[in-house]
Amino acid sequence: MSEVLFEKVEKRFGDQVAVRGIDLLVRPGEFVTLLGPSGCGKTTCLRMIAGFIAPTSGRIVMGGRDITALPPYRRNTGMVFQSYALFPHRTVADNIAFGLQVRRLPRAECEARIKDALRLVHLEPFADRYPGQLSGGQRQRVALARAVVIRPEVLLLDEPLAALDLKLREELQVEIKRIQSTLKITTLFVTHDQGEALSMSDRVAVMHDGRIAQIDSPEMLYERPNSRYVANFVGRTNLLDVVVREKRGDGMVRVETDGADKASFIAAAAHLQIDVGARCLLGVRPEHFHFGDGRANVIQAKVRGATYLGSIRYVEAEGPAGQSFVVQVRPGEPAPARGEVVLISWRPESCFLLTE
Repeated sequence: MSEVLFEKVEKRFGDQVAVRGIDLLVRPGEFVTLLGPSGCGKTTCLRMIAGFIAPTSGRIVMGGRDITALPPYRRNTGMVFQSYALFPHRTVADNIAFGLQVRRLPRAECEARIKDALRLVHLEPFADRYPGQLSGGQRQRVALARAVVIRPEVLLLDEPLAALDLKLREELQVEIKRIQSTLKITTLFVTHDQGEALSMSDRVAVMHDGRIAQIDSPEMLYERPNSRYVANFVGRTNLLDVVVREKRGDGMVRVETDGADKASFIAAAAHLQIDVGARCLLGVRPEHFHFGDGRANVIQAKVRGATYLGSIRYVEAEGPAGQSFVVQVRPGEPAPARGEVVLISWRPESCFLLTE
């Protein structure tokens, strides 16, 4: 297990800045995901660790060794690509063996490692098949086996599940996490899919415009985002523009909406340094909203529509000042009809405040 350290790493392509002075520490054995939209710099970071591209400035340290200027073949990393990148003329076993052959390991050791890798990814019966005879999920397992069979210090995964259908993606999420936990290998995973990031990672780094907007555990990232960007990118959320009117001794603050239809709410703010009169955003996730007035914070809204997603159903509503709300309806709970006026309530501890 090796740690990976970015120290003020920047990457420019001509006049375009892809990565802007990133500092990042991935601990030994940790599974960290770089999450963000296309063009945010996440794959560039991964390729700099692999040695495929060089930083413009800053340095990258792996296992206590500065690898910034090392060529890829002198870095002990394993990489899995979205496109699988398998040799079509080689069998599954021969594809897995490629990295071992390049390292000129003894034949007996190669055979033992290949056998272990096939067992790890549950592909023992497919050793003599060719990539064209496999499903997409099986090909990705071969790519994963090829990456780990060389026993890398760091495993790099560049959107490896993006080309798969939903059910297969979910199955391989579990498999990748199982393999990573079994091998206890330091792993960096790149994706634009928040579900993958939250379900698989020890920590998630949300990237925006070449920077890390927030890095935290999946739970803290979801429940306590630090900005409007992170709150909107990770999950669905409801945001209200409010002004702080009172700071209370219990870590709570009273906030108020602007405009003619003023509404007052209580929110937890012990984690924030915030002054009375400050403008901020009040955030509530759809699953923390309830219909009815049984909680401390209540607002009236008119139902505009609903979205049915199988196990989840969302109701869209409009507040008195034109605010948009999304409420997650619980299983077995009746959904209000379009045009119905409802009360939406939530607990102070289940919402968050954002200052940016």
